[in-house]
Amino acid sequence: MIMENPDLQQKIAEAIANPKNMGEMESADAVGAVGSPNCGDMVRMWVKFKDENGKKVIDRATFQTFGCETAIAVASLATEMIRGKTVDEALALSGEELARDLGPLPPMKIHCGELVEGALRSALRPSVALTAKPMASPAAGTLLDNFAAAATTRSTLKMVFLKDEA
Repeated sequence: MIMENPDLQQKIAEAIANPKNMGEMESADAVGAVGSPNCGDMVRMWVKFKDENGKKVIDRATFQTFGCETAIAVASLATEMIRGKTVDEALALSGEELARDLGPLPPMKIHCGELVEGALRSALRPSVALTAKPMASPAAGTLLDNFAAAATTRSTLKMVFLKDEA
């Protein structure tokens, strides 16, 4: 991964070394997914609600992603950030805000925050247009098709991180 900001690289490395809330949630109240045809990244988010003083708030959120390290780091941060927020409060967060703790993302990584925002919006308000458009579904099937099919059949998905030898 080549980035000019060493602080950003360090924060992403820390988030990758110890990602928060990664994985499928069996008892989720809402699930959303979004994929980017431009880069091939995909994010799926599960959300569980609880009642707090008569308000429906996010109790827990988890994620899975097929994407770059930045997408994983943003999703990890976002699942922590939205805990305790109402649906409207969570929907008000932009991709930039969800990635804020990483610091400013370089232009070629801004889409990572947008993907996480799109997955969150897809889970919380499936009828709302996503920031990142879902991938097309050609007859051969896409990564998003395979991911969605696996999620609906309760298949186990495994994420493997590859070391960059460059």
